Amino acid sequence: MASAAHIHQRMFDVIDARDFAGLRDLYHPDYVYIGGDGVEHKSADHGVAIAETYTQAFPDMRFEYRHRYQPDDRTSIIEFIVRGTHQGDLEGLAPTGRTVEMPVCNIIEVADDRIVQEREYFDEAALMTQLGVDMGG
Repeated sequence: MASAAHIHQRMFDVIDARDFAGLRDLYHPDYVYIGGDGVEHKSADHGVAIAETYTQAFPDMRFEYRHRYQPDDRTSIIEFIVRGTHQGDLEGLAPTGRTVEMPVCNIIEVADDRIVQEREYFDEAALMTQLGVDMGG
């Protein structure tokens, strides 16, 4: 049985390698993704789509791990800084060529050696500001 921390690191390794089939294999059939908006997406396809969206928008995206926690056998938390240059479409936003740097907190829970739930938090408004998007107001 792999530790939650090991599975979590494996998730980031396959994303970094752009191995989306490998990412899908890490997801449990009951996988749920919950982003900062609190909405539950009950589909491995959604988790893969998020990884594909951001790696296509930021093809040079890299992770700098800051803190790792494993509070119990089935939970792992990684805080990291993600950096990248906006070179591809990001949910309808044309490439800006701007480089971004964002702190992110990613939490997984595992069951049967696969990721059954993933929660991810980052400041989307700060990301849009770095990309030069006028948020109105």
